[in-house]
Amino acid sequence: MTTGRAASWRRLSPAAFWRRRLRPWRTRRLLEVHLLVLFLLTAVASTALFLSCRQAQHGAEALASREAPAVQGLAATRLAALRANQEAHALVEMDLIGVAGSGETYRSQLSAADQGLSRIADRTDQDLGTVKGLLATYSDSLSLGTSRYRDQPLMQEQKLVEADSLLTREGVGLVPRLKALQQVQMKHAEATVAMGRWQRGGWWLAELSLVLVALTLLSALFVLRDRCGRDWNPYLLAAFVLTVLLAVVPLMATSSTQDDLNGVIGDLWRITERSWQITETSWRSGPEPAEAQQFVTGVSEDVRQKMADGAWTDRVYRGAFVGSLLAIVLPALGLGLRLDNDYWRRR
Repeated sequence: MTTGRAASWRRLSPAAFWRRRLRPWRTRRLLEVHLLVLFLLTAVASTALFLSCRQAQHGAEALASREAPAVQGLAATRLAALRANQEAHALVEMDLIGVAGSGETYRSQLSAADQGLSRIADRTDQDLGTVKGLLATYSDSLSLGTSRYRDQPLMQEQKLVEADSLLTREGVGLVPRLKALQQVQMKHAEATVAMGRWQRGGWWLAELSLVLVALTLLSALFVLRDRCGRDWNPYLLAAFVLTVLLAVVPLMATSSTQDDLNGVIGDLWRITERSWQITETSWRSGPEPAEAQQFVTGVSEDVRQKMADGAWTDRVYRGAFVGSLLAIVLPALGLGLRLDNDYWRRR
């Protein structure tokens, strides 16, 4: 008997199957259940979608306003300090001290290094006090070696050696300390754009909820057409289309943003590694600091352009927020008005 009943169920069309399954339910109660389920699901989906989009926005904003400028600033400071040393030694070796206009290049590089540290002070959580002190002492030694003791070769040589030591001493010199700061800053930048477990969970929850909302909307449309003899409800149809858009467009925008952010991280690594090519011991014979500075400047401009091009996702997220509110309102209007006209007023 049970086998025969199961076979008869399998022979039914999908529409007839759902009619028979829903037949014991009163129509009013069935519509009220759909209304309640839609409200709960859309509330969960909207909340998860809003929080997930907001997290993606925060990551992009933090990278653009804090992490990327800090990485670029540390690389620029490192190269400026090395170039200042290079220019000071060239000044002494070519015996140009005292010539009008000589020394301006290395002084401008020292000034650029100091300004670079000042600009990124509020963009990093790392302590820059030690590095700033080293840079000030290094600048003093370099200035003494090229200006005050220009007529005293022994003192001049001592101050230049002292400046070299302050710049390149392993572990405690200015350049090694800047390299350590760069490594930490890059880890911060990567952590900022990485999609964590909670963020992935939020997207899964949002997408699953939106799928359930779409199925519930289709069920509600079926009940209205089958039980109430109504044509397709425009509010529910609009809510269905909106649900599909909410499930697709923000996810695509986030995926595109994540690709852009990963590209920015790659560019920041290129900047950092290029600054490291000018090493503590071989910078005079290696790539020229001036060439590395030009490279850093060019790639930094590319980074700013990529971050600016990703601003369209903010509009998508704002649209998703408005759409989430409509996704709650439209089903409530569609089913609420029908229940009010057909059942609630009669009570």
